Amino acid sequence: MSRARVALIGLFFVALPTAALAQEENPAVVVPPPAEGGVYKAAVQRFFDLGGGGEALDSVRAGIGDALEFSSLFKVLPHGAYLASDSSARLEGSPPLVCSDWRQIGADALVEGELSQSGKEATVEFRVWDVSRCTKLLRKRYTGPPSDLPRISRRIADEIVGAFTGKPGVASTEMAFISNRTGAPEVFIMGADGSDVRQATHNKSINNFPGWSPDGNTIIYTSYREAHRPALYVLTRGTQSPGRVFRNLVPGAQQFRGVFDPSGGKVAVVISVEGNSDIWLVNRDGTGARRLTNERSLEVSPSFSPDGHRMAFVSDRAGSPQIYVMDLDSGNVRRLTFNGGYNTAPAWSPDGKWIAYESRVGGGFDLWLIDPEGTTNSPIVENPRDDVSATWSPDSRKIAFSSDRRGRPSIFVVDAPTGTNLRQLTREGSTNTSPAWGPYVRELR
Repeated sequence: MSRARVALIGLFFVALPTAALAQEENPAVVVPPPAEGGVYKAAVQRFFDLGGGGEALDSVRAGIGDALEFSSLFKVLPHGAYLASDSSARLEGSPPLVCSDWRQIGADALVEGELSQSGKEATVEFRVWDVSRCTKLLRKRYTGPPSDLPRISRRIADEIVGAFTGKPGVASTEMAFISNRTGAPEVFIMGADGSDVRQATHNKSINNFPGWSPDGNTIIYTSYREAHRPALYVLTRGTQSPGRVFRNLVPGAQQFRGVFDPSGGKVAVVISVEGNSDIWLVNRDGTGARRLTNERSLEVSPSFSPDGHRMAFVSDRAGSPQIYVMDLDSGNVRRLTFNGGYNTAPAWSPDGKWIAYESRVGGGFDLWLIDPEGTTNSPIVENPRDDVSATWSPDSRKIAFSSDRRGRPSIFVVDAPTGTNLRQLTREGSTNTSPAWGPYVRELR
């Protein structure tokens, strides 16, 4: 087995913690956000130790708190402010919750739970309260090896966000990106909050443009590993990767990028023949190829609408790179951007409301948002340095991007559509580019 394939199985896709329903689980209730600051205030107790908890009790609480704050929707209250106990009681047979103790310190949410570790298995069960109505919103149990506790903590936080807002958080999702920290630019994976970084490819060639399948099982990327020519490759969860794909698609052509459509059954491929690039649509198995663009101009950077019926892309058919939108059923194309002389790299938000793109302003690039009809167009990230390669979180609440604002390019994340709460995710003394935010993590039962 090749070194790259060993890396795929051992490092790239990690096993997900198993979620088992506890004895009671209330349906999610959307709780109106507080007027003050627009964020929920959460109290997170130290979970009850069912045995073997040890230091994990503090690390799980800290992990839940950090992931809640990553959502930008929650502020975690200091433990010293609690009027009630800092630690959870047993979930079964515990005395009635005195919600007034938590309301008095301004808490909107209370998180309590219990944890046990035995040998190679850890179990975490938690319960979430809407303090203002003194109502249990959610109870759930996760089981996995002790090494999974950081991911379980992030998953719990995402569940809490979902219980209050109706849409889960994204701290437990993953992000692919390109880094040269081990020499050549390779594909790496990390948690959406910058945690758990691991290398996915080891081919010591030029790799770029990672993109996820909608089910999160596959990453397609561009590599120059064969004859120093760009072609498409895949990494697939739980299998030995088939490596290169679409070998017979337009023989002799160079393949610069592949993007899955929302169904996962088709891929948009950027193909260049004699310096002229076009976008093709092909079934995942390489059959049914259809040429979508056929202009004597640059046609690159496909991005599908969430319903799969439209595709944003870049073309310089009018003289300079601009964003266009194609109706995939009719083939009709309309120009979307008219402000600025160089607009590229569209990224359609999962909720369909926005398209993020790069616009050259002065000597650098800023990130802008435009709605799919072109009626609203404004910057979201502005900086004298280059901010590029926007990618959306699966809940459409955040955008990650690459920026050289602090020296070498690094991955940052901001809230959308406000551009606030800037956070740097990669801090290695290396170049980190081309972020691709993965879908929601599947839940195994």
